[in-house]
Amino acid sequence: MKCVICGGVMQPLFEHQLLGHHNVRYERCPECGYICTESPYWLEEAYNSAIARSDIGLLSRNLRFRDLVPRVIDRSFDIHGRFLDYGGGYGIFVRMMRDMGYDFYRYDKYCMNMFAEGFDGELPDRTKGALYELLTAFEVMEHLVDPVAEMEQMLGLSDSVLFSTELVPEKLDADWWYFAFDSGQHISFHTEDSLRRLAARFGAKLYTNGTTLHLISRRQFDKPLRIGRPFRERLARLFYRHEKPNLALRSKLGDDYAQMLAILKKQ
Repeated sequence: MKCVICGGVMQPLFEHQLLGHHNVRYERCPECGYICTESPYWLEEAYNSAIARSDIGLLSRNLRFRDLVPRVIDRSFDIHGRFLDYGGGYGIFVRMMRDMGYDFYRYDKYCMNMFAEGFDGELPDRTKGALYELLTAFEVMEHLVDPVAEMEQMLGLSDSVLFSTELVPEKLDADWWYFAFDSGQHISFHTEDSLRRLAARFGAKLYTNGTTLHLISRRQFDKPLRIGRPFRERLARLFYRHEKPNLALRSKLGDDYAQMLAILKKQ
């Protein structure tokens, strides 16, 4: 199998059980580092619930993106433009952004719109030109069977795509949490190099904080969106900025995730 990103010959990485009963092969591209599963025949079962039951970090991520995205928009995009949250899930993020005054819309062909009903976005013919000032796509890339085709559609809607996905760590093993074997929904995993090559296929550039947050855009940015480390460090500060925590408390996120996995395994 050839790498969908760069055309390199994929090599076997490991096999692992998904959803408790599917033995699935994972492959890696030696050229760009992109990792994907074999053809995902189990997706209908995996998406029996559009949002995985073990995804107990859904609300905390939306709150984090709600704090981040306005800063990115206010510095580098037209605040009065139209925006689309691609793969917008229940519409939580769109509702919060609209509450702050941003003209956000939601698109998700798999999930029910519960919180932003009436604000589903259009997917026009690409020949009509970009419809949205910025497209956001949080926790989408790892779900894509064909990231090239999907990015082509996204860049047909806007010339800038701000998205999140965890980059493959340098020291990788089969216990990496982002593989999410329990849900079977994560099938596509990127390195910074694979994302950079993906952007180049569409005449765009990659801006990244080097870990979880990335922007692919055809625009040429002045300050504060500069190529390289200054932008990376600035974006990282924005993404992880939060109020000083109460040192007497510890987040329950990790424990709750483990508890949910234990419940699912008993079923």
